[in-house]
Formats: sequence, C-alpha cells, structure tokens
Amino acid sequence: MKKKVIYPGTFDPITNGHLDIIKRAADMFDEVIIAVAASPSKNTLFTLDERVKFVADVTHSLPNVTAKGFAGLMVDFAKQEQANVLIRGLRTTVDFEYEFGLTNMYRRLMPGLESVFLTPAEEYAFLSSTIVREVAIHGGDVTSFVPEVVAKALMAKAKI
Repeated sequence: MKKKVIYPGTFDPITNGHLDIIKRAADMFDEVIIAVAASPSKNTLFTLDERVKFVADVTHSLPNVTAKGFAGLMVDFAKQEQANVLIRGLRTTVDFEYEFGLTNMYRRLMPGLESVFLTPAEEYAFLSSTIVREVAIHGGDVTSFVPEVVAKALMAKAKI
C-alpha cells in the first residue's frame, strides 16, 4: 500500500527549512502533498496562487511531491485527498506545544489522522516565514534563507 502524506502550511513564503523537511518527507513516503492553506485570517504577503506556484517551482525535481492550495479545514482536505498522515515541522518547544494541541484537535475531527513531526537541519532551525518576510521588508538579504525564485519575489514585494 502506498503511503500518501500531507505537509500543510501557509508557506508565506516557503523557506529552505520547509524545503529540508519536504525533501526528507519525499524520501520517507510514496507521495507528499504540500497543502498550501488559503488562511484568510492571516495577512499573507503572497496570494494563494503565488504561494502554490513557488512551492511547485522549488519542488519540481521531486517527482513524488505536489503542491495544492486549499481553503477550509485541513482535515477536510486530508479526507478529500484520502491521506491519513500529516507532516509537521518543529523548531522549538513552542512549536511542539502548539502542534500538540493542533494534533489532538485534528484527531477529534478526523479519528485515525496521524502526525509525524520532523525537525529541520540545524542551519534552518531558526528560520520562519515571518522572520524572512521581516528581513525582506526591511531591506535585508534573504538569499540564504529561501530559494532564489522566492528571494527575487520577496525583494520585489518589499520595494512596493
């Protein structure tokens, strides 16, 4: 039986830390869906379509990885995709506490949904999309934190 997993997030923008987790998940599982959340309650810098395109562009060399946008509950998306495993990234104990609560809620909404937690490589442990956006908005160099296509788009948005 093939194992399909979902790695959900807003990916605003996708970082090298996200990519590290995606590549490792792609080695572990048959199919990895990067579920890019619309997240209307968050004030995203990039549109959903832009974020999905960035993820697709930077994962094109991984044949078992696809990028899909979604709105609504993540568990509904998981049911639609017939996936019962989530990949979640953990950087700090704060992430763990948040993800622990979220995992329990997901299990209540979709019994049988499991979460696999991966930590990024040490050089990416401090990275978050929020920090990267802030650096870009203030004119800092983000080229070592995000893929090239994303860095160019961030710098263009920061100049607006």
